[in-house]
Parts: sequence; C-alpha cells; structure tokens
Amino acid sequence: MPNFSSKSTDRPQRRWWLFSLACTYQALSSASVDALWQKVTDLADVSWHPLLASTNVPKGLVAKPGLIYQAVTRSIPIPIRIFVEQVRPRELLTVRILTLPGLEERVTYKVQSTVCGTEISYSITLRGWLSPLIWSLIRPSAARVAAQLAHAAEQNP
Repeated sequence: MPNFSSKSTDRPQRRWWLFSLACTYQALSSASVDALWQKVTDLADVSWHPLLASTNVPKGLVAKPGLIYQAVTRSIPIPIRIFVEQVRPRELLTVRILTLPGLEERVTYKVQSTVCGTEISYSITLRGWLSPLIWSLIRPSAARVAAQLAHAAEQNP
C-alpha cells in the first residue's frame, strides 16, 4: 500500500515568472513632521507627485485603512485604484496600487524627525511578471517622489 506524505504534496513550487523589485528613496526636509504628514495624507492634492495627475478624493478626506480611491497617471492617462492598507498617524502610510493583472505595487511613506531635520522615506515594491517592464517605465519618476514631497512641504508651511 502506498504511503502518501504531506511533505511531498505540500512542497512550494517556485514560479519563474514572478519577480519582486523593491527600492527606497529618502529625502531630508526643513519642514516639520506635521507639515510633511499633512502633504502625504492629503489624498486630493497630488500636484507634487511625478507619477499621479489627479484623484477622485474630496478635499479634506483623511486617509484611513480600507479606503479605496481612484487616481489618474501623468504620462499615460490610465485610471488606477489605490487601497489604503495601513496608517500610523505622523509616522507611516502604506497603500496598494491596483493597476493591471500580473502586477502588485505597494508604496510606503515614512516620516520621522531626525537631528538634521525631517526625513521622508518613499519605498516602492513591485511584484508580478509585469514588474520589470513597469519598473523600467516608472523608475526615473519614482526616484523624485521623496524629494518633490519634501520640497512641496517646505513651500507650504
């Protein structure tokens, strides 16, 4: 009688078409933590963002976990949905961007006070078989997000 073991049937299979790319960009700002946090959580104002052109969020809406809203990209006007995953006030905002099947994008903004000023960190993680193609398209703009956010917070104290 054959002996079936759960070890042989539950073995994870590696899929060669799944990729994961991650990068973190940081910028230092003279703006306060509150000013930077206000810019990050103001979902209606994305004028500083090099990848997003506009959102359908009403002015004054606060980012809360579970919120789903729509945005339009700058270069090619494609509507995308954004899901707010995690919010820690004055510290962290994590969103998941839902654009295409075969691509999962997660973006994390971290704000923290340092001795030299306020540091903003923009982390982006792409997963899926489309991630190398999308990364090659958005890399130049993604590298500027943290710096432009810091600059925008300094301009509007």
